Amino acid sequence: MTIFEAVALAVIQGLTEFLPISSSGHLALAPWLFGWKDQGLTFDIALHFGTLLAVLIYFFRDWLQLAAQGFGLPYRPDPVMARRPQMLWWMAAASVPVGVVGLFLKDYAETALRNPWSIGGMFISVGLLMWWADEGFARRKQIDGITFLDAMTIGAAQALAVVPGTSRSGITIVAGRFRELERPAAARFSFLLSTPAIAAAAAKAFLDLRKQGGISDEMMAPFLAGMAVSGLTGLVVIAFFLRYLENHGLRLFVYYRVIFGIIVIALAFIRGPLAGTG
Repeated sequence: MTIFEAVALAVIQGLTEFLPISSSGHLALAPWLFGWKDQGLTFDIALHFGTLLAVLIYFFRDWLQLAAQGFGLPYRPDPVMARRPQMLWWMAAASVPVGVVGLFLKDYAETALRNPWSIGGMFISVGLLMWWADEGFARRKQIDGITFLDAMTIGAAQALAVVPGTSRSGITIVAGRFRELERPAAARFSFLLSTPAIAAAAAKAFLDLRKQGGISDEMMAPFLAGMAVSGLTGLVVIAFFLRYLENHGLRLFVYYRVIFGIIVIALAFIRGPLAGTG
């Protein structure tokens, strides 16, 4: 892997992990579209750590408050979040579905469902679901209006993100909108809820890499470049997206998903499947 490929894939990861357009789908398709070799486990870990750093840095104060509230400590700078002192434990419970699905079905999803027809179909179907959730009904709830049932519903939706082309942020924001959350509140909760899942995925991948002998000297430079670039890109995208949702809906991302999904399926008929898939 060249540094150029590493930086390009890291930018794709930073953009697509937090915008509702699927990082797994884009990262699976990028080598296929550009004729690159698959990035492999080492680089996947770099991207996971980069996006994990992005959410931890951006939401550092939120996580401090969630932890403090969860253990009964007085640190509560956000009065809105302070109205839900049990939020940490709700998020822990809501993270269980993606953990269970990831443990038993992630390998299947990344092999049997890692093909342009499935990915393109998920781009389109989740895009249309996003349009329905965002445009169909009025939504008024803020973070302090989230209930345990809301958290578990969004957590169950997050489990679908193991399917390439779904989008973790996309499907959880959709679930939040169906549970009557305002757009910025749905996105904020989505990003907070994603943190344990991203951390767990990064930890598991790191353990797998250690079993394979660790990071080779050849991959060290792409690894560091990928982690840094995906983290910086992710920080910028989180800040942009949360501000964007204060005054705009999700229609732009719906258009992107549907059009991109159609292009992917059309190209699949012309170019054939991804490497390693049938």
